Amino acid sequence: MIKVLFVCLGNICRSPLAEAVFNQKVKEKGLKNEISSDSAGTANYHVGHAPDHRSVEVAAKHSIPIQHEGRQYQLQDASEFDYILAMDDQNFRDIIHISGDKPEGLFKMRDFDTVNKGDNVPDPYYGGRDGFDHVFEMLDRSSDKLLDFIIEKHNL
Repeated sequence: MIKVLFVCLGNICRSPLAEAVFNQKVKEKGLKNEISSDSAGTANYHVGHAPDHRSVEVAAKHSIPIQHEGRQYQLQDASEFDYILAMDDQNFRDIIHISGDKPEGLFKMRDFDTVNKGDNVPDPYYGGRDGFDHVFEMLDRSSDKLLDFIIEKHNL
């Protein structure tokens, strides 16, 4: 089983949405027995909380279910997951700090984007609904390329 972890700050907006989008794409490709994913936050602000209602709403608009409970990124995640996708530069640095070193499969989510490759996925928390739609578009494009990368790398 190939394990993928999406990481943002609080684990209620970007990373659970990324997890849901990616899971949907994995399911559509018939690979849910080969690939699993989860999400986490580098901070402990929302441990045990449901995703932000705006993330849930934008996912529902695209017929994508979100089923997640907020959790914090832990040291053991570095060895448990094959791929770790940070939503922005700060989360990338925090993952390295918590892990004690750069995990082998650590990338920024938008390293897989076809538009503005390598940029950050902005945190939509303090903005309006349109910010969540914009983040969804980034995650959707990036998830396509991430899944293509994993399929090719693991000959799935």
